[in-house]
Amino acid sequence: MKLKIYILLFFIAIFLSCNTKTNEGENTEDEEEYSNEALNSVNFNADSAYSYIQKQVDFGPRVPNSQAHKNCGNWLTQMLKKWCDTIYVQEFQAKSYKNDTWNGKNIIGTINPKAKNRLLLCAHWDTRPWADEDTINPNTPADGANDGGSGVGILLELARQFHIKRPEIGIDIIFFDLEDGGQSSESEIEGTWCLGSQYWAKHLHFPEYRANKGILLDMVGGQNATFAHEDMSVKFDMEFLGVVWQTAASLGFGNFFINYSKSGITDDHVYVSFIAKIPTIDIIEYNPRTKTGFSSSWHTHNDNMKIIDKNTLTAVGKTVIYVSYNFAKLTSYQN
Repeated sequence: MKLKIYILLFFIAIFLSCNTKTNEGENTEDEEEYSNEALNSVNFNADSAYSYIQKQVDFGPRVPNSQAHKNCGNWLTQMLKKWCDTIYVQEFQAKSYKNDTWNGKNIIGTINPKAKNRLLLCAHWDTRPWADEDTINPNTPADGANDGGSGVGILLELARQFHIKRPEIGIDIIFFDLEDGGQSSESEIEGTWCLGSQYWAKHLHFPEYRANKGILLDMVGGQNATFAHEDMSVKFDMEFLGVVWQTAASLGFGNFFINYSKSGITDDHVYVSFIAKIPTIDIIEYNPRTKTGFSSSWHTHNDNMKIIDKNTLTAVGKTVIYVSYNFAKLTSYQN
């Protein structure tokens, strides 16, 4: 699903300006009181997010061109229509690295479309066509409960909460398609992953679209998950990553959002940042005990509902929704 990046650093130097501001070590004396107050100030229902993940899994693996993929895409569109002001469905075709033609669908929901100060929240909703990291049935797809389903489930719950309590800023929720079908081998080919975000970044849902910052959620529901400082996210927006991780710590979720750096990966945030010029960070599970650095269930048939943990969903969901409601206060952007 992801590739290490070694060739983009020169362009990062052009794309980014250096910012040395950091919030590390700035703990307040009433941090515990702040945590309780902050936790009570936002609503996030992990049961609801869990049910949205279960619903996706119930469709079956969301493999491109399958009936399960079509049915799930229609359901996601209807769900966002209930809670967002404007919906865009971006249908496209893309070639896999095996030269298959895949029918893709990026699904976009917009809240407060006229607000200039905007935050992009995104996840991919497709599942990998092969559980090729498994020793059993590697040529058949997994359920994709965590890898794909968890980020979408959290964002659906956020959309529901934003409909109940409207944020002051504009929020754009994007479900990217065709993320997880790239070549995974010693001869990995750059650009075969993240086909939906590549297409969207080159064909924005409207030409003038702009967001100040973005957050990508990927594999955010696993048991005992930890989220490290992914290197590309640090290079794209170190300050905003620090804001998100400090917020998580202040909310009492520092055991999930760890102060550790991991190597850069190719995920949807790379193309959103480089092509669409929206600096985007990636909240993605990091497991130092596996050879891949991802969850032990990654691209295996163990990626099912048994590994989804409501505590992890709560940690990620409450952190992101708090950042969303307090975006102007936590960053330098004002409407």
